[in-house]
Amino acid sequence: MQTHQYDAVIVGAGGAGLMAALYASRGVKVAVISKLYPTRSHTGAAQGGIGAALGNLEEDHPEWHAFDTVKGGDYLSDQDAALRLAEEAVSAVIELEHLGLPFDRTPDGRISQRRFGGHTSGFGGQPVRRACHAADRTGHMILQTLYQQCIKNDVMFFDEYHVIDLIRTANGVAGVVAVNIDDGELHVFHSKAVLFATGGWGRVWEITSNALTLTGDGTALTYRRGVPMQDMEFFQFHPTGLYPMGILITEAVRGEGGVLLNDRGERFMERYAPSIKDLASRDVVARAIYLEVREGRGIKGKRYVHLDVTPETVNRYLAEAGESRRITAEYVEEKLPDILDFTRTYLGVDPVKEPMPVQPTAHYGMGGIPTDLEGRVIMDAQRTPLPGLYAAGECACVSVHGANRLGTNSLTDLIVFGRAAGKHMVEYCANTGLESLPDDAGHEAEAGLEHIRQSSGSRKPYQIRSEMQQVMMDHVSVFRTAEGIQDALDKVRTLKDQWQNDLSIDDRGKRFNSDLLEAWELGCMLDIAEVTAVSALAREESRGAHSREDFPKRDDEKWMVHTLAYPTNDGGVRLNHDKKVDMTLAEKDPRFKPKERVY
Repeated sequence: MQTHQYDAVIVGAGGAGLMAALYASRGVKVAVISKLYPTRSHTGAAQGGIGAALGNLEEDHPEWHAFDTVKGGDYLSDQDAALRLAEEAVSAVIELEHLGLPFDRTPDGRISQRRFGGHTSGFGGQPVRRACHAADRTGHMILQTLYQQCIKNDVMFFDEYHVIDLIRTANGVAGVVAVNIDDGELHVFHSKAVLFATGGWGRVWEITSNALTLTGDGTALTYRRGVPMQDMEFFQFHPTGLYPMGILITEAVRGEGGVLLNDRGERFMERYAPSIKDLASRDVVARAIYLEVREGRGIKGKRYVHLDVTPETVNRYLAEAGESRRITAEYVEEKLPDILDFTRTYLGVDPVKEPMPVQPTAHYGMGGIPTDLEGRVIMDAQRTPLPGLYAAGECACVSVHGANRLGTNSLTDLIVFGRAAGKHMVEYCANTGLESLPDDAGHEAEAGLEHIRQSSGSRKPYQIRSEMQQVMMDHVSVFRTAEGIQDALDKVRTLKDQWQNDLSIDDRGKRFNSDLLEAWELGCMLDIAEVTAVSALAREESRGAHSREDFPKRDDEKWMVHTLAYPTNDGGVRLNHDKKVDMTLAEKDPRFKPKERVY
């Protein structure tokens, strides 16, 4: 087992990992470990824009951005985090521009901005152009820009190394254990600090916008080492996944004027969000689509509606709204090239001539590894940090998104809090020594992999994975009930037992053994599915993405708290609800106090 030594090790090479690596590399020796080639990371799938109140096209302010974030999160967002996000978004976007990111431009040369759901002016007024964009390839451009800057800064990359364990010590952490996917050999990465930026876990559900690699590895393996998962009941379903695969159709389509239509040709969002209509927050729009389908108004009676961005339709509704703006087919081609390409390639549908079929798709985890504003992982309701351990991006929960994330705020989150974590890691490494490696470092992970490699049961990983995804889709998705969640939890626990005791894989080799590693990833997803169901069953209210049909109202008196889920010695889950939501802004300004959300 080879051993490497660095000051800081970063697991994951998406936007958060690369931003943290860039900043950490300015002060310490840094390695980035990724199971992918870095520019294939899922940040590249983020299409429509990064939110920042630049005010380049109309008046805007960070305070308005913070208000929209808190309201969009159904008041579960920690308000100190929302303010930090909104204030630092402006400098972060300008920094990306200076690093070389090719943003679209206004005619006078400033960064172009477009509308996105839930982003408004004047504390909940009209939609505001806040999303800074590079066509509909914004995430891809962020990845390319940051990767080039990291190479320039001598960050060491270990591509196609799959991290499978965190090395804990009595005082904190001492590194990670990874498999070299090429030859199957294990490597120990010994370090003062470790940051997880491993993305989400949308593959837990059947219909998802997430890549095959988003299996929640970092979140699950830190959980197995005693770190809690926070607010896992809140998982966002994006309203517009391409039917029937779930491929993401960016909110920018609606930002450019696209409208949702049911089987009768009705613009149904007028019933659910009379003021802001198709640009309501994602949880509101996803529920509206579900209800239209449930009530028989899906297209041709099927489980989808239409998203129409044809110039004739958009211009008709712009005229009805009294707006002077009009669009052309050429404009749609210029602003949404990837979306048009996806839809033409996968469905043979041309969006400039006909509407796109869309359905809600599992998209983004608002919960994850709990952190403070500096990216330090915290262990309890008193926000006690675990020395040397950091997290950023979707796998982390600084609790800026609360119960429902606004579009564009994921890219803002990973840049703002990735930067904060990278800075703090430099400070931490300068003031601490390297912990000694335990004598058995890596041995438990090695034994776990060998257990899977030698398994000879009756259940294949794809069978267990498919049944988990189906039951989570049926009972722990847009709408939930206690009975359904309990059914899902019972099923997941049965599947987890089968994974541990009755699994079988075909490839027992070492080189590029995807059979083995996908089976290992499945174990992570089962852990996450169980914690999600346990957390969802306990929260008896409806808030943001967590919509309980048996508890349809939000309960601020009881549930203005975060959920912390810990593993127990007998393999169960222990919940703690002592961590209160930060209300810093509401204490100074009554406009930030919880109230009914209307759009």
